[in-house]
Amino acid sequence: MISPPASTCRARVPAWIVWSLRATATLHLATVLGQAIIAGMFVTGEVDLLAHHSLNATVTTVLVGLQLIAAIALWRPARGPVWPLWVSVLQAVLLNVQTLLGMERLVAPHIPLAMVIFGLAVWMTAWTWRGQRRGAA
Repeated sequence: MISPPASTCRARVPAWIVWSLRATATLHLATVLGQAIIAGMFVTGEVDLLAHHSLNATVTTVLVGLQLIAAIALWRPARGPVWPLWVSVLQAVLLNVQTLLGMERLVAPHIPLAMVIFGLAVWMTAWTWRGQRRGAA
């Protein structure tokens, strides 16, 4: 079997980049899920959990920032796809909007936006864990 020329082969993404994106996306998803659990608990009467919801929002935002850095590493040095970077940017923007809505107690847009954030987090995390072709994460 003849292998294609080296110029047409895509370089393999270093494992540390793959694992950093997997770890940050997975932890981000876990904190997003935690947000839903905490919110569900405080709307049923556990009002003290509002402070935990706020703290977890900060952790979630930090994790999506780290995911963004990992997505940059996947794209630039590793020559991976650029779309995870754009999804991470979108997630960061949506999380900041979500935080502002929460601080203003605007629950009507806050809850549907949470569903969008959760969906994006699930999608990104699932993508990082499934086997990728051509050396992508």
